[in-house]
Amino acid sequence: MKLKTHKTVAKRIQVTGSGKLLKRKNGQDHFNGRESGNTTRGKRRDLAVGSEYVKNIKTLMPNG
Repeated sequence: MKLKTHKTVAKRIQVTGSGKLLKRKNGQDHFNGRESGNTTRGKRRDLAVGSEYVKNIKTLMPNG
């Protein structure tokens, strides 16, 4: 049987050309005015997904 992609994971995780998994830093949607500049700058870049989650995520995204 064909495996289906878990769509919520596919929308949140990006697979790079070398196979790394990237995700957005959490807490970026609203209430950002109260945060310090260091916090705001720290949220600009995507983060690599932790190694303990990679196997599970690749299972949920068989075609990604």
